[in-house]
Amino acid sequence: MTAVRFHLTVLSTVLVLCTAVSGSALAQKKYDSGASDTEIKIGNIMPYSGPASAYGVIGKTEEAYFNKINAEGGINGRKINWISYDDAYSPPKTVEQARKLVESDGVLLIFNSLGTSTNSAIRKYMNEKKVPQLFVASGASKWNDPKNFPWTMGWQPSYASEARIYAKYILKEKPDGKIGVLYQNDDFGKDYLKGLKDGLGGKASMIVAEESYDTSEPAIDEHVVKLKTSGVDVFVSITTPKFAAQAIKKAAEINWHPMHIISNVSASVGGVLEPAGIEISQGILSATYVKDGSDPQWDNDPGMKNFYAFLDRYLPKANRHDAAVVFGYGAAQTLVKVLKMCGDDLTRDNVMKQAASLKDVEIDTLLPGIKINTSPDNFAPIEQLQMMRFKGRNWELFGDVISSALSQ
Repeated sequence: MTAVRFHLTVLSTVLVLCTAVSGSALAQKKYDSGASDTEIKIGNIMPYSGPASAYGVIGKTEEAYFNKINAEGGINGRKINWISYDDAYSPPKTVEQARKLVESDGVLLIFNSLGTSTNSAIRKYMNEKKVPQLFVASGASKWNDPKNFPWTMGWQPSYASEARIYAKYILKEKPDGKIGVLYQNDDFGKDYLKGLKDGLGGKASMIVAEESYDTSEPAIDEHVVKLKTSGVDVFVSITTPKFAAQAIKKAAEINWHPMHIISNVSASVGGVLEPAGIEISQGILSATYVKDGSDPQWDNDPGMKNFYAFLDRYLPKANRHDAAVVFGYGAAQTLVKVLKMCGDDLTRDNVMKQAASLKDVEIDTLLPGIKINTSPDNFAPIEQLQMMRFKGRNWELFGDVISSALSQ
């Protein structure tokens, strides 16, 4: 009887162990649509054409970075299958492409698609489908709303936070200034404008002129002329690259030299200042959170050495002076970090769980001292910037790294 009990006990133990091992194995490998033992399918939507086509290089950089990852063996042995479509910066087209990526291509997630109005057009759909809309390439504050939109997360600092930093700078350096604002007539521009007014607080009346433009306009020259004639001596240009360059050119053409601040999204030396003219761009102000690929001060920086080596091998024709290239590299590196953290649980739910669990993550192209942090209640990965001034052929950083919390 004792022997029988012994054998039964052993058999029972073996079954329990087998079940545990089997359960563990099953727990280790979980997949949603777009993931398997061999691949991770990632969707993306970019304005490769249209008024914001200057940003198309972001998608090309990300594609090249994922080619690098694949050449090195992939992520936990899985190759990235990158599917990127053009929406020409048109929200209806964005909706069409998002549906195609989710319903036809069956991607695991949509990553770093560009634009405020375009991403706004698909946010409800992505959340209803419970498909990650991850690291949106837009600084709108609305992407940090985990309670109402748990499947949508931004990446870069919010436009409102950046604008509050500009307000703080203006109040300190030109407290009696008259501010004129040129802004894009959409969520992108309005978010910046609200942040600027919030930052000025009781002195919001310093804004004496506002000019809005639509992306369908071929040029914004007349808006710049109106701002000059209104007598402003601080010019805040809340514009995308094409229009930022036009504004710089027109201001020089009409011999207008106010304190000129441009939004970070248009602070690219190669994408904006060089096309506008290096000489007439001297002294322009902005703020940043990434290293400038054109600045020799980073030549011996370990992170930028990685970046330059990547360009040499995988994207040799890229303009390393273009901030959009630096942006694409940093965003792609962040996604790879998240996917590695997912291990063999490549479900959409776990992708968002890991994306909301980033702690002091350092990316090759972020400024020293700026780290990525997220939590289930905070979907704003980067919340710090540093002021900079254009001098010679490079941006010169000055002051301290400022967090949005300190600038409020």
